[in-house]
Amino acid sequence: MSKLPNTMPMTPAPGRPAPCGRANSALLLVLATIAALGGLVLVLTMLDRSEHGESAEELNLFCAAGLRQPVEEVVAEYQRRYQVPVRVQYGGSNTLLSQIEAGGVGDLYLAGEEIYAQQARQKGLAREILPIALQRPVIAVAKGNPKRIEKLDDLLRDDVRVALANPDQAAIGKLARDLLESAGVWTKLQRQVTVRGVFKPTVTDLANDLKLGSVDAAILWNATVAQYPELEAIRCNALEAGTARMVVSVLTSANRPPAALRFARYLTAKDRGLGAFTAKGYEVVDADLWAESPEITFFVGSVNRRAIEDTVKAFQQREGVTVNTVYNGCGILTAQMKSIRDKQSGGFPDLYMACDVYYLQNVKEWFQEAAEVSDNQIVMVVEKDNPKNIHDLKDLLRPGVRVVVGQPEQCTIGALTRRMLENEGLYEGVMENVVSQTATSAMLLPAVTTASADVALAYDTDALAEPGRIEIVRIDSKYTKAIQPFAIAKSSEHKQLARRLFQALAESQAKFEAAGFGWRMICPAPGFED
Repeated sequence: MSKLPNTMPMTPAPGRPAPCGRANSALLLVLATIAALGGLVLVLTMLDRSEHGESAEELNLFCAAGLRQPVEEVVAEYQRRYQVPVRVQYGGSNTLLSQIEAGGVGDLYLAGEEIYAQQARQKGLAREILPIALQRPVIAVAKGNPKRIEKLDDLLRDDVRVALANPDQAAIGKLARDLLESAGVWTKLQRQVTVRGVFKPTVTDLANDLKLGSVDAAILWNATVAQYPELEAIRCNALEAGTARMVVSVLTSANRPPAALRFARYLTAKDRGLGAFTAKGYEVVDADLWAESPEITFFVGSVNRRAIEDTVKAFQQREGVTVNTVYNGCGILTAQMKSIRDKQSGGFPDLYMACDVYYLQNVKEWFQEAAEVSDNQIVMVVEKDNPKNIHDLKDLLRPGVRVVVGQPEQCTIGALTRRMLENEGLYEGVMENVVSQTATSAMLLPAVTTASADVALAYDTDALAEPGRIEIVRIDSKYTKAIQPFAIAKSSEHKQLARRLFQALAESQAKFEAAGFGWRMICPAPGFED
């Protein structure tokens, strides 16, 4: 920011008259005051614009100090490629979390251990969480291990100066305390550190003290040790149980969520940011390929449309991505999938949300473990006031009753209807009265509302969308329920993006229930953790 001009009025030297007399001096004072106020207004306006995201696309990242080396490389490369300034503040994970909570500002938070990001989300400070890599605590010593330290008990020797990270400031400190408490040595080691060693706020401080010979041993991340050629790691069973997952989260205070998420995707892309972490010895997670504006394809059974459409639109806007959503009967969608596989052509979906598990089973070999999202019921839909007096499935057998059902090879409602009627011993008889079979569930109700049929076997959710025009007749059968699963394709190059879309759907229970669905989600669902 440029400096404000010097607007203070000039004071004449003692004993000399003002150059233009009192009137001119007064005028100059007024003009100077106006100028100063104008400059102040300009500064405040710039600050206000900055606070509301109208300045240059600058990002502010709070980052765990131990991750400085790979993060600096990624930030430098991102700034070079996209001319987006990224300001980074380093510190202990918990210290940074406290600063974020107190200040209410910032775009991204990179924690050394996922627990801090989850705490940020629980406090309403963060939304999306993107995984980066795993790291494990080890005993770190100087190269050559001059003190011959081999196990935890050696840290309690009188000739060993030990350094630990403060558990209330750094992720490594908290995890080390938890593990050492489980091993029954925390109290003794804490006393040893207090007397002969030191507590430090970050893992980097520990590594530097060890490098300089100020201490003989410290508990560090294995990846941190790998970044210091002067150090080596000693593994021990008590610490082996501790694995921390580093994650980056997008803060709710982010002025431009799409810009923050774009950097987060770059940082966590297998062919971009994660390369820097791999080079520094981190065990990176399974990650997405980089794309400036990624596109994913989402195959969706038609019955789910009203429940998910708004959520998908909001997800696209927040992430700055494209979700190519294809709604159709599940039989048609699975046939497309099989055709794509047979021809080995592109276009296989990244995600699939079926109308029922029945149609996911047909293609399960191409998808990861599924999560059950919601459920629905098959009902009989009749004209207003139910002129044909249809109250039971057996009424569909009466001569002259015109029935419309889904086509079982094309849509889930058709397959489930056939299963239900077969199990109730009514299939052959009802089919004699069927006047039409539709390709999707969405086409069933129009047959009733246009008087083309007397009754449709349809989803409860579709019927609820037509209040006042039709009536719903409940079916007394244990075969009426449809369960909607969500799955991510094994072949998808954007599994993490797909998981975030799943997370958005998992947070939209109210939309599903408003559309008439029952809610089945258990979070986190297997295979869908952040």
